[in-house]
Amino acid sequence: MVDPMHPRETVDRALRLSALGLVDREVADLCGVSLGAVQKWRTGSRRTNNDEDVRRHHSCPRCHGRELDHEAYAYLLGLYLGDGHIVLCRKGVYQLSLFCGNDWPGLIEAAADTMATVMPTSSVSRRSLQGCTEVKSYSKHWLCLFPQHGPGRKHERRITLEPWQREISEEHPGLFVRGLMHSDGCRSMNRVRRHFNGSDHWYEYPRYLFTNESRDILELCGEALTLLGVDWRYSRHNAVSVARREAVERLDGFVGPKY
Repeated sequence: MVDPMHPRETVDRALRLSALGLVDREVADLCGVSLGAVQKWRTGSRRTNNDEDVRRHHSCPRCHGRELDHEAYAYLLGLYLGDGHIVLCRKGVYQLSLFCGNDWPGLIEAAADTMATVMPTSSVSRRSLQGCTEVKSYSKHWLCLFPQHGPGRKHERRITLEPWQREISEEHPGLFVRGLMHSDGCRSMNRVRRHFNGSDHWYEYPRYLFTNESRDILELCGEALTLLGVDWRYSRHNAVSVARREAVERLDGFVGPKY
């Protein structure tokens, strides 16, 4: 369906404002259009004159052969496996959500930009929650890109990568690990107490820690770290640790702290 009432530039501006986190009423006022138009553009239920051409060239890379940005996808795959969530909405549309702590505004922006790069025909929006921001996008094809979705929590089912996903994660292991660490991981100072010469002594050192209840996802993290030449170990049954000085310094070049 086309929308002959508004030029493409107005629609694009409205979608950009929505992606920045403005509510539909604010977007409608700024663009001089109706609230209903903004809602329909944001959810994808109204098409503009050029939409059919755009969607023909920017549809699902798995279903229609559109070129997939491998670097963006490797990072988004890590974010999804770490703390992503997919739900089925109405009319066969899937919602991909990433929950990012408000202490890291840079992560919120990176998550939104990466979603938009991987699925350019789907608008990205934000929803403010207590202590965090939900970055979300709607598409009928998110399940095509993340076939790991299924009933129940990730650690309650088998998580394996499809051959094409494994090829991308091995092509860009640094970005894949970056996504994992930015979702369910951290870079922090570990403080340790040692008792000698009759007194307690404290020392601290930086380390990366990736925590996840899924053994399969932990193994994927470990495999990517090995590809990067980063020494790692299990510090607990549900945590991968990178603590040796040389390993932390090397991983800094691929990940770095959240910001």
